[in-house]
Amino acid sequence: QVQLVESGGGSVQAGGSLTLSCVVPGNRGIMYFMGWFRQVPGKEREAVAGISPEGGITYYSDSVKGRFTISRDNAKNTLSLQLNSLYPEDTAMYYCASGLSPPWSTAWTDFRKYPYWGQGTQVTVSS
Repeated sequence: QVQLVESGGGSVQAGGSLTLSCVVPGNRGIMYFMGWFRQVPGKEREAVAGISPEGGITYYSDSVKGRFTISRDNAKNTLSLQLNSLYPEDTAMYYCASGLSPPWSTAWTDFRKYPYWGQGTQVTVSS
C-alpha cells in the first residue's frame, strides 16, 4: 500500500497563489503517472492536472490551464502543484494520486483508475 502525503493548502484571496506538495514515502509510488484532483462536497472528484513518470508529459483541465502548473522531483519523491490567479471556484479539497497505468491521455481524468491517494489538503479562495 502506498500512502501519499499532501501539504501546502490554505486560505488566500482571489488572485493569490499557493503551492501544494505531495510526498511519496519510500520510492514505490513515485515512478508512476501522478495527478492532482479536487473535490467539493456533493460533487464528484475532478481531475486538475497529471504528469508522466519522467515529467515530460503534462495534462491540465480546461478550468486550470494557464493558471496551474504540475511538476515532479523524482529524486525527492515529490509532486507539486503551483496554483496562480486563484478564483473562489478553485476552493476545494485537493488530492494527489498515483499509480495510473497507460494509456494516460485517455485515462488521466478518471479518479477510479488511480490506486494510491493522499488524505487531501484544503484550498479556500475568498473573493
